[in-house]
Amino acid sequence: MGVVEELVAKAGGCAVIDGGFATQLEALGADINDPLWSAACLIAKPHLVKEVHMQYLEAGADVIISSSYQATIPGFLARGMTLDEAEDLLRTSVKLALEARDEFWKSTLRKSKPIYNRALVAASIGSYGAYLADGSEYSGSYGADITTEKLKDFHRRRLQVLAGAGPDLIAFEAIPNKMEAQALVELLEEENIQVPSWICFSSVDGKHLCSGESFADCLQILNASEKVAIVGVNCTPPQFIEGIICELRKQTKKAIAVYPNSGEVWDGRAKRWLVSGHHVLRFFWNKRFARQQTDSVCMAVCRVFGSQELRRAREEVAGGRSHPHWRMLPDHTFDYSGRFQDP
Repeated sequence: MGVVEELVAKAGGCAVIDGGFATQLEALGADINDPLWSAACLIAKPHLVKEVHMQYLEAGADVIISSSYQATIPGFLARGMTLDEAEDLLRTSVKLALEARDEFWKSTLRKSKPIYNRALVAASIGSYGAYLADGSEYSGSYGADITTEKLKDFHRRRLQVLAGAGPDLIAFEAIPNKMEAQALVELLEEENIQVPSWICFSSVDGKHLCSGESFADCLQILNASEKVAIVGVNCTPPQFIEGIICELRKQTKKAIAVYPNSGEVWDGRAKRWLVSGHHVLRFFWNKRFARQQTDSVCMAVCRVFGSQELRRAREEVAGGRSHPHWRMLPDHTFDYSGRFQDP
């Protein structure tokens, strides 16, 4: 049984990914108004990065994701770092997650019987558009001069460094177009990456990527790769997730990952999120959804979920306190009835 199959099986058919990393960093007082986003804390406040990982582990996450989504070698070089320093920061993003996971696991074993599953660490790799920070990660429009080969060259060294840092998984997140998906699949083969990978697209309507390309067509690229163990969507409106899962089950035999956005709409011109009538907390608290999700790697939210919300999501997905994580956590009650008002 592979790493992914074991993860899903031990989690009872539905595992939980950690929540919004930047959201939790801000809750701890970090200022992430930076081109590097949460990766800026790798430079200035690595202790906060580790603390966020610990909080999500305590909340019941089966998978924690490194703070490297926006961490790129060109981005670090632009901050005056040397190449060696930039690569060390990439390794640090994985190291902090591994340390948090291992420390939490050891503390758990000291307190009780090992009835809970040791979490996996996924090294995050954002899209080329995320590096550009010009809104193209939400449109998939990279310009006529960008080719598959250029995208491979952009991702290559970061992938090599992160894969070599010892994560359990590689997480390619919010991929907005078919060309980048093709580039990543080819790169995994060219570099013979042995770490199981997941590739998640971002979708605007549940049927198309941000670029407007067919989700089904792009999925064929992932299905053809043995290096890709998990497929799915993230940074996608929550109202489309249930339909996406149903379609994915028809079109792939791979494990499925879904972690939608908050339901808010990004205004690229104003650089802010606009409130909509669809709120992700309703989606996760939907017991019908929670009951039907099996054989999927599920779930977190790009922006809204902090550690407290993740506790509630874990309980709903697990169908009560049957999940091993919950038998080991303090008894908390969270009331979200007033957090969002009905549209």
